[in-house]
Amino acid sequence: MVHAKSWTLKKHFVGYPTNSDFELKTVELPPLKDGEVLLEALYFTVDPYMRIMAKSLKEGDMMMGEQVARVVESKNSAFPTGTIVVAPSGWTTHSISNGEKLEKVLAEWPDTLPLSLALGTVGMPGLTAYFGLLDICGLKGGETVLVSAAAGAVGSAVGQIAKLKGCKVVGSAGSDEKVAWLKKHGFDVAFNYKTVKSLEEALKVAAPEGYDCYFDNVGGEFSNVAITQMKKFGRIALCGAISVYNRTGPLPPGPSPEIIIFKELHLQGFVVYRWQGEVRQKALRDLLKWVSEGKIQYHEHVTEGFENMPAAFMGLLKGENLGKAIVKA
Repeated sequence: MVHAKSWTLKKHFVGYPTNSDFELKTVELPPLKDGEVLLEALYFTVDPYMRIMAKSLKEGDMMMGEQVARVVESKNSAFPTGTIVVAPSGWTTHSISNGEKLEKVLAEWPDTLPLSLALGTVGMPGLTAYFGLLDICGLKGGETVLVSAAAGAVGSAVGQIAKLKGCKVVGSAGSDEKVAWLKKHGFDVAFNYKTVKSLEEALKVAAPEGYDCYFDNVGGEFSNVAITQMKKFGRIALCGAISVYNRTGPLPPGPSPEIIIFKELHLQGFVVYRWQGEVRQKALRDLLKWVSEGKIQYHEHVTEGFENMPAAFMGLLKGENLGKAIVKA
């Protein structure tokens, strides 16, 4: 008899989520059928996209998201007991899966690295950085790259991959602690966007010649200013817009059409799940190799306890995390 605890959406968010928007429920799981496995969560992820995707949930639905889990009972020969997987099971301590959407962690995963990285640098955020930079931006060595929210799970990987490819990297973050971390880990220039007198001036000083590639994690006013600093034929990867996710009023106006037209800029939104199969596996192996060799550094902001999932999520949306926000079961 297994009882699963799950965090559900009690009511839809208005502005920033609050504790009263969530409800913890306990359900009894049925016995396994042939082909099914029982999963016990080890680590959970909280990510900005959940703020947007929650709009598609009905009140009372479980919050969505990936977790690293262990197979604790199996009637599926492909996933024997003890197998570690990444599962889209949501905010729940235990779940039953038929195996279709489970992904085993890489066979070559070293014991020296925490499994939680499969939700971070060697998981969805790392893949987002990898494909957004190398495919969407088409990055070339010697170019100048701007990254917003550069100390987050995606941004910190973007900057370090760009350095590996021989680029100049400028990153913005929202605290002096985050700026110090970026400078320590290879960013050529990093600044606190909350304390600079002029964002336009800070961007110009950092790269007087302009930017070839802008990896946009924040949207809003920051990106409107950043786009004015692009070089002709610059490329912009539209990954996220966390600065506007919790707005209750009208959105800020977008970037100047004249700049986009006359600089002949390329702006493209993307979602990481378009890359599947072998290209995705190669990217995961590349990321794991770079982390194992110390070429990409990571930082995890770990919250202890499943009961603190909402707090971890709310803290993420307010920028309290440095690196990947993780909840340890």
